[in-house]
Amino acid sequence: MLEKAQFQNLTTVPNAIWKFSSGINVIVGENGLGKSHVLKAIYSMLKVQAQIGKDFSKSTLEKAYADKLIAVMRPESIGRLVKRKQGRDRCEIALTMKDDGKNSKIAFATNAKSQVEVIQAPNECLTLSPVYFPTRELATLCPWFVPLYDNYHIEFEETWRDTVSLLGAPSIKGPRANKVARLLKPLEEAMGGRVVVDGANGRFYLQVTGEGRMEMPLVAEGMRKLAMLARLISTGVLLEQGYLFWDEPETNLNPKLIKTLAESIVRLASEGIQIFIATHSLFLLRELEMLATNKNYKEMNSRYFSLVAESDAVILEQGDRIDDLHTIVSLDEELRQSDRFLDAEET
Repeated sequence: MLEKAQFQNLTTVPNAIWKFSSGINVIVGENGLGKSHVLKAIYSMLKVQAQIGKDFSKSTLEKAYADKLIAVMRPESIGRLVKRKQGRDRCEIALTMKDDGKNSKIAFATNAKSQVEVIQAPNECLTLSPVYFPTRELATLCPWFVPLYDNYHIEFEETWRDTVSLLGAPSIKGPRANKVARLLKPLEEAMGGRVVVDGANGRFYLQVTGEGRMEMPLVAEGMRKLAMLARLISTGVLLEQGYLFWDEPETNLNPKLIKTLAESIVRLASEGIQIFIATHSLFLLRELEMLATNKNYKEMNSRYFSLVAESDAVILEQGDRIDDLHTIVSLDEELRQSDRFLDAEET
């Protein structure tokens, strides 16, 4: 489990220590304040540690961390990730895990091209790997995207490649099948069918009850996001990942589907997956908080983070409840909209 992350001079991200819960961690804030950068930086660090094997030498880790950060965040050089200001500066990223042997810390300077300095190297590999969902659905990229990414230089974030490669795993059988079926039920009810893969061409379809199967590109964008989640649950892959990072899961979803999505997220967290979400949706935020206090999920805990623009800096607020946050921009704007609506009616 990831307990804390400390950032120093990473893009627009506040210089602060983030304290995470073992369940759901939700980040809110305006565009451009660093929500996605936090998710991508932590994901990159954990992904390296999950794939490094037994070689924890400094030279191997330095190359692996730099390569992954560049591939995921897509700067022209690693130094471009340092907070923008005049002169030379230094960025530091530190992760504190539940097991001390998995702690890590790296640094790099403004003028760095493709190398980082490992300040603290982990001496244990992660047994559970992270998975990253971008704002876009990825089900329609199967199966052609991975060979395209691996053989040609294309400007896509490597998170896409990582997740598409997981979607192609076979469906699970055996003792865990019943658990998977319970997690899939609300998603399949919302989609009106189940996700299937054609063994001949590797493409995904939505098998609609009584109507046959529909090509995934013909399915609504919001439904395709649920299909991506359902696929990774049905293969058991998501249950084998220790961490789920999801950037704006509410994109292209109506409130009814957001409610289904929130329930699935909470159920996954209750299975022991540590979840990190960046969102603009007040509806999703409220659904997650209500579910987190539901007696059916009393073993699960949550934590909330708000990034706030203040003068020339970005401030971090954090707490175990939404009420602990002083600033939630989406809530403030909703209240202002209500006032404008009432004023318009009076006029």
